[in-house]
Amino acid sequence: MTGIAVMCRRVVHIYRGEFGDQVALSGVDLDIGAGETVALVGPSGSGKSTLIALISGLIRPSAGRVRVGSVDIGRLTSAELARMRGTDIGVVLQGAHRNLIDYATLDDNLWLAQRRAAKVRPKDVEPRETIAALAGLAGDGGRRVADMPPGMRQRAALAVGLAASPSLLLVDEPTSQLDRTARDEVLDALMRVNAERGTTIVVVTHDPEVGARMGRAVTIRDGRVGAEGREGREFAVVAGDGTVQLPPAMLELYPPGTLFSVEEVAGTITFAADAQDQPTSDQPPPG
Repeated sequence: MTGIAVMCRRVVHIYRGEFGDQVALSGVDLDIGAGETVALVGPSGSGKSTLIALISGLIRPSAGRVRVGSVDIGRLTSAELARMRGTDIGVVLQGAHRNLIDYATLDDNLWLAQRRAAKVRPKDVEPRETIAALAGLAGDGGRRVADMPPGMRQRAALAVGLAASPSLLLVDEPTSQLDRTARDEVLDALMRVNAERGTTIVVVTHDPEVGARMGRAVTIRDGRVGAEGREGREFAVVAGDGTVQLPPAMLELYPPGTLFSVEEVAGTITFAADAQDQPTSDQPPPG
């Protein structure tokens, strides 16, 4: 299998509620290349899980476009989306129990996850033993999920997401509440999948250390793409509307409302803060 690309353009999502609307995403632009490993990093409520749900087609954007490969997700019917999630897109929801039938064996869970793909493209469905081994669970197919320790259960959930040999794997908080050893086993399994299959992998996490294991770490903050980390370096990202969010460490020094002068000389852009206009703790930002 080979990976497929993901493209988001000016993506907005609003949750409608009885007591008011909540804007979860407010104009996200994001490109993920085929075969990349990308972490969406940010605190709870920043919009990370919403973005994963939009890419998988579990929910639809309020505005903007989400494209997976050559397919515009927003134009698919519910049946087409379900078919795509059963073949080309693998989804691992937060919490291993949401992906597994506890009283069944790992092999039974994999069989259930492969049923749709087996009908659509039977020649591409790999043996369940191969999928289990890819997740670091070789020889554990006959083991009941309920009898597995937490780290192994999370890898079982990962195996279920891989059961149909998808080109895109979306994983929501795969290391939450795991100890360091179990966390590293899950991450090793993800990287093995990418190295051996070329699968595009997008991981939602609040843990910067998990983000550092991926090829790219994209910060989601207040429903927007903020900074991006690559090979140990952190970059600010210009959004489609021209806005730039400072990296979190810079925000501690220059809070919202700080005025900057911006100059460009020979390809170098300089931001200079106006110290006189920086808001203080008892002075609200201007506007």
